[in-house]
Amino acid sequence: PATSTNRTLTLPDEAGTMALQGGAGVGKVLQVVNFTYNTNTSTTTATYVDTGLTATITPSSSNSKILVLVNQAGIRKMGNVYLGLKLFRDASEILQFAVTSGYTTTTTTNGVGSDSACYLDSPASTSAVVYKTQFNATSSATTWVQVSGAASTITLMEIAG
Repeated sequence: PATSTNRTLTLPDEAGTMALQGGAGVGKVLQVVNFTYNTNTSTTTATYVDTGLTATITPSSSNSKILVLVNQAGIRKMGNVYLGLKLFRDASEILQFAVTSGYTTTTTTNGVGSDSACYLDSPASTSAVVYKTQFNATSSATTWVQVSGAASTITLMEIAG
């Protein structure tokens, strides 16, 4: 209450999470950046390589959080190979959001579909921050993303801290 009277706040006696207001504007979406990429990209290496899906945001405050929403589409792999997907902030890995297996005894191509991730990041910066996805293959067989023009998307939302 916005009065000069002192009050005692009694909370329930049970486990849980309590959200407290941190001041005017906390939690507001300050800006949104979105990028769509639909170029077929492939790899045959266990080393993680760029999928082509990347977006840049410049936070207005070092207290801001960045909500990263990713949908990596058009995933396909050759038979007995694992495909990994990771999310990076600049050059640092921040999340492995998929390891697609599906062992088969053939070398046929398997369509996996898509994988998504939602990650709340705290870059603690007011400089431009680049978010991107990378993928790999665990053997010399081929893996792909954005097959047949499937559109992958990355959305970055700056949340006031």
